[in-house]
Parts: sequence; C-alpha cells; structure tokens
Amino acid sequence: MRKLLIPAFVLAASAGFAQEPAHEDGPGPNMVIEVAGSDGTAKGTITLDLLADKAPNHVARLVELAKSGAYDGVVFHRVIDGFMAQTGDVEHGKHDGASTAMAGTGGSDLPDLEAEFNDVSFQAGTVGMARAQDPNSANSQFFIDLAPATFLDGQYTVVGQLVDGWDVLTGIKKGDANANGAVEAPDYMAKVTIVE
Repeated sequence: MRKLLIPAFVLAASAGFAQEPAHEDGPGPNMVIEVAGSDGTAKGTITLDLLADKAPNHVARLVELAKSGAYDGVVFHRVIDGFMAQTGDVEHGKHDGASTAMAGTGGSDLPDLEAEFNDVSFQAGTVGMARAQDPNSANSQFFIDLAPATFLDGQYTVVGQLVDGWDVLTGIKKGDANANGAVEAPDYMAKVTIVE
C-alpha cells in the first residue's frame, strides 16, 4: 500500500487555510497538470517546479511516468481540506477505470524508490511523495500541500513546489474528513506534461 500516513492529531488540527505560496520557478523540469472535474469539465492548470537537485531519483520517476502518459486520467483520490491533495496511483486510480475504490493502494510497475529526504520544508504548495510505512516505499503517488505541514519534514521526500495554479489546486474537490479524505466522484489529472 502506498497510503500517506497521517497522525490522528494532525487531522483534527488541519482546518486552517494558507495563503498562496510565493515560490520562484527554478531550473525545473516543470510538471504541468491539467485538472478536470469528475464530469470531464476543465478546471484549470497546475504547474509544479520539480526539484531535481534535491530528489533526483524521485523527480526522474515523476518525469518518466508523466512522459509515458501514465498519469493522464489519474484521480485526486484523497484530498483533506487545509492539508493536502493526493494523486498518482497509476495502478488503481484511473478516472475511466471500472472503480477507483482501490485508489491510493497502488503504484506503478516500476520498483519502489529509496527515500531522498532533504532540507526543503513542507509548506503550502510543497510537493511530496506518498509512501507506506517503510520510508523506502514511494513509487508513483504524490501529494501537494494546501497548508504548511512541517510535521512531515524529514519523513517524506520533497520533490517540488507549486509555481502556478494555486486557485486550481485549492479548488480540487475535497474528500470526507471522516473517511481520511477519500473523495467521491473525484477530480482528476486529465493530462500531465513535462516542460524541461
């Protein structure tokens, strides 16, 4: 399983709202995500600056999966208001799949990655790799913070920062707080491209 683990006290305290992050676009590559609603209606675009200097193996994985089209159509299966939006389950999370009930439990057919913890703090707009309990179990799933989450520092690999599309990110359909953020009829990544 590739579920992001969250201490129970965090869910109770994650009702705050963050201001739009001000991260300058770095050398990239950039991941551009076209977000669509469950009915296919375009909601806008999110641009992530991937930090290859901080997590080279994880960024290479994201780039590989995006370029292969694996992320196209993958749902935001877990979205917790005031905390984060999670996506990237290319195995069980396809919008047009038979069911997304298993979304969040799969990965890709590529091997898991060893952690690349770094000195970047989890703030609003920070992109991290989701994993299971084993720190070396990240594969394809990632999350984007909707608010500061410094309790994740040194526990999850930071792979990028949002540089454009804060309004689109915060507009992604939220999940049920009583179901650990599980989203019914979730929004999804219609198309994911890499700009180098």
